[in-house]
Amino acid sequence: MSRTAFKAPGDAHANRWKALVFIALAQLMVVLDTTIVNIALPSAQQDLGISDGDRQWVVTAYALAFGGLLLFGGRVGDLWGRKRAFVIGLIGFAAASALGGAATTGAMMFGARALQGVFGALLAPAALSLLAVMFTDAKERAKAFGIYGAIAGGGSAVGFILGGVLTQYLDWRWTFFVNVPFAIAAAAGAYFVVREPEGGRNHSPLDIPGVVLSTLGLVSLVYGFTRAESDGWGDTTTISLFVVSVVLLLTFVFTEAKVKAPLLPLRVITDRNRGGVYLSLGIAVIAMFGTFLFLTYYLQVVKGYSPVKSGFCFLPMVAGMMVGSTQIGTRLVTRVPPRFLMGPGFLVAMAGMLLLAQLEVSSSYASTVLPALVLLGLGMGTTFTPAMSLPTLGIEPRDAGVASAMINTSQQVGGAIGTALLNTIAASATTSYVKDHIADAATEPQRQLVQLQGVVHGYANAIWFAVGMLVIATLIVLALVNAGRAGSEGSEGVEDEVAVVAH
Repeated sequence: MSRTAFKAPGDAHANRWKALVFIALAQLMVVLDTTIVNIALPSAQQDLGISDGDRQWVVTAYALAFGGLLLFGGRVGDLWGRKRAFVIGLIGFAAASALGGAATTGAMMFGARALQGVFGALLAPAALSLLAVMFTDAKERAKAFGIYGAIAGGGSAVGFILGGVLTQYLDWRWTFFVNVPFAIAAAAGAYFVVREPEGGRNHSPLDIPGVVLSTLGLVSLVYGFTRAESDGWGDTTTISLFVVSVVLLLTFVFTEAKVKAPLLPLRVITDRNRGGVYLSLGIAVIAMFGTFLFLTYYLQVVKGYSPVKSGFCFLPMVAGMMVGSTQIGTRLVTRVPPRFLMGPGFLVAMAGMLLLAQLEVSSSYASTVLPALVLLGLGMGTTFTPAMSLPTLGIEPRDAGVASAMINTSQQVGGAIGTALLNTIAASATTSYVKDHIADAATEPQRQLVQLQGVVHGYANAIWFAVGMLVIATLIVLALVNAGRAGSEGSEGVEDEVAVVAH
């Protein structure tokens, strides 16, 4: 089956570029929400009387619902239709955001965040799979996924800026309320503009055992890493969550191989190109998410920057991602094989990480952080275009939702792992450094300096680990991803092979 088999009549895609505006707007809203709330958390905690022990649930409630339900959300999109799932997801996300902004108690806030995660899990796969079935021409597809990839990569950094501005100059509640006009505009635009190709739905019965096993398995996995960050890797509950997660996910794979209409057809992940992208992207995100967090704290705690100023410090990375995605990735994805964009992209990002690994208390933003952020942006931006496009290239329309959901799942799980793992490494290195040097500090200012040096030493140690993650991601891409360039004969051959396997 060739690529042309997936094309709908010409008028079905007449408004595809207008549709891209609203799909990109929705994606920006979802990505922003992963970081914008972090900036507002201290103020929200104080207003709502949330204890230090419970404040993590503002982040965790969203992560658990979003990460745990992504596969289910992708399958619902295949079943209901992506446009319908997209619009419902947007309306629900707007309502949950309004509830969060109006929260009067911690419990109300936690519930709103969980609801945001539920509707985000419906919205995110629908957005990506709409692009997959609407843009079939190789050059147009490259441009569309380049824009989408830039937003997916840079949105988190924009969240720091917007969160800082809203919290500092308005109120923390606006970090929630700001989603409402975004969502309403995107939903209204999508309703009138998006035209989903006919015949792309998967009307097979819903795989209930698969839904239960995958949701519980992913929730256990994400929560396990969250617990590891707060309570340690040796905590009994943490270990139990990991064990339960492994058992549930293995059972899920076994079940999916047996049932007639699986939630996640194994053909989606056993293809070496898709599997290679999912795995390498998840590992790269481990490096990126932890580093974002370290830089935020470095700029605010160590350098004393305000939330707004530290947010604007991330702008060079956003610019780098835009250039890498829309100028480098988009222009080259139809000329060179994906592995020769993703591999070098990871290596450029690794060069940025190597610069950050040299951080000291006295380091200059202009000489160390700025060039590192530019390299990170260029590298990951170049990578995101093929990484977002390749997993849905040649996929049967009935599988587009779950294939898209797996991209989001790999990033969500990678983010949970990265935050927990890198924080643990940093904390351990900081403790060791302070223990070894505090005895030499005779005065209180000297002791405070040792503490700061210990914190930065911890960040640098964790960033060295992130460098290793990007090396591994590069090796995985070069070893597994063998698709030809988009639109080439080699690429069509891969598509034909995938389609045959899918049948």
